[in-house]
Amino acid sequence: MIEQISNFIIPLLVLIVVGYGIYKKVNVYDVFVSGATESFDMVFTMFPCLLGMIFGINLFLKSDVLNYVFTLLKPAFDQLRIPTEIFPMMLLRPISGSSSLAILNNLYVSYGPDSFIGKLGSVIQGSTDTTFYILTLYFGSIGIKKIRYSLIAGLVADVIGIVSAILLVNAFLA
Repeated sequence: MIEQISNFIIPLLVLIVVGYGIYKKVNVYDVFVSGATESFDMVFTMFPCLLGMIFGINLFLKSDVLNYVFTLLKPAFDQLRIPTEIFPMMLLRPISGSSSLAILNNLYVSYGPDSFIGKLGSVIQGSTDTTFYILTLYFGSIGIKKIRYSLIAGLVADVIGIVSAILLVNAFLA
């Protein structure tokens, strides 16, 4: 039943928009073509920023830097009783949402979604954002060059989200 409803939602929304446009005496097709034409300019503006970000992420992931970072942080995290399996997600979440989601999926497969690690990963995924993605793609596409304060605010928010996730999951599951 829900699948049938979800199959009709988007066509219904399109029909409502077209109907409203006709009611307001707007040439819906011309407005659509005009919007599609403007989107090409936006795509061409955003593409170099997106390409640079993807290149940087791949360079970071393929360079094996994460293993060195894990080795340095492991004693501190063991002392704080934070599972080391969550390291990759904590480090990659500000960089790439899809990478951190893939890591979360692997945590679910390995430990289960109802495990401590699965719940901690879920809360971290929901309480942090892809700071570098936002700064690179959105700021870069509109030409903002001075990102220092935005970067600091975004990374501080990510750290607060990660620390809060650790504290809350420990408080509710311990």
